Amino acid sequence: MTEHTTPTMPQENVTGTADNPGASRSGAMASPLGEAQPAPGGKSARPGGAKPTIGIILAIIAIILALLLAAALYFYTVRQGKAQAAAGQQLQSRLSELQQAQQQQQQQFQTALQQQGQALTAARQQAADQTRQLGELREKVATISGSEANTWLLAQADFLIKLAGRKLWSDQDVLTAGALLKSADASLADMNDPSLMPVRRAITDDIAGLSAVSQIDFDGIILKVNQLSNQVDNLRLADNDSDEAPMDGVGDSKLSGSVREWRQNLSKSWHNFINDFITIRRRDTGAEPLLAPNQDIYLRENIRSRLLIAAQAVPRHQNEVYQQSLETVSTWVRAYFDTDDASTRAFLADVDALSQQSVSLNVPDQLHSQPLMEKLMQTRVRNLLAQPTAAAASQGE
Repeated sequence: MTEHTTPTMPQENVTGTADNPGASRSGAMASPLGEAQPAPGGKSARPGGAKPTIGIILAIIAIILALLLAAALYFYTVRQGKAQAAAGQQLQSRLSELQQAQQQQQQQFQTALQQQGQALTAARQQAADQTRQLGELREKVATISGSEANTWLLAQADFLIKLAGRKLWSDQDVLTAGALLKSADASLADMNDPSLMPVRRAITDDIAGLSAVSQIDFDGIILKVNQLSNQVDNLRLADNDSDEAPMDGVGDSKLSGSVREWRQNLSKSWHNFINDFITIRRRDTGAEPLLAPNQDIYLRENIRSRLLIAAQAVPRHQNEVYQQSLETVSTWVRAYFDTDDASTRAFLADVDALSQQSVSLNVPDQLHSQPLMEKLMQTRVRNLLAQPTAAAASQGE
């Protein structure tokens, strides 16, 4: 037999029952959870106007909060959707702009690439034209110059011989003319042509003729003349007043202290004045030119100018002007300067030595190789240059 145990009522309910005698009178029985249990007759113990319990209120509040949260979430979702849609539209427009910009850049790049291609094609065409023109020029030069370099060597020799003639007759430069003739002979020797032996023999004769011309140290002569110009100030003037005694005596020229002899005193004073105003001296030797006081400066400068003319006549090979200038200097020095002085004697000795030298050159009147070279140029080079012109004229016909 099963033992039935009656559950023990909590202490709080017991206390509540004891404190509330009305509840015991209504015959209601407290449940273990503290809620009112219905009476045995089936009627509820809650009265009709009682307030809802706390649980129902909390449930309602939770439902309201859930609805509010759902509404807020809905509005937030709608707003986010609109924002995303707007951002999507912006991104779509930006993407469209970028695509348009990229298309424009591609078009510009293609245009630039086409332009560069056209420029490259034009450059290639220009390079091809220049190459063709260069080839034509080379052909023309080859036609003019011939298949050999002997024509250039021959023309070079002709130029050197003509230049040697100019240096010989215009500048009186024998050394340079000889060097130019030697260079012309070397050019003809490089051609290794036996038919040029007469021209080379004539060049050799011209070189030998120039070597026979006497070589004068013109630079040394100019230096000596300039040195004489610097020594002009060291020359001492001649003393022409060595005999200063009057020709006739004047007697007693002292004045008397007596008043009665006033006529004699007046006559003596007059004669003293006349004697001091005009002086006559005796000259036993030949008359020498007189030089005014302080005029020696002009004399020395005139001597320097004559020496300068003589120095300038040396490189020009003006022998007559050179000799006349030195003779004039020698004449002036002997006339106005002391020839007994050592410096004057040395100066005159140098002037006489320079006047003995000739500054002219006996150069040949012509070069034997020049007419032969002119004839050779006429037969070889100039006829060769006329050949392309004749060929072009025949092609034009």
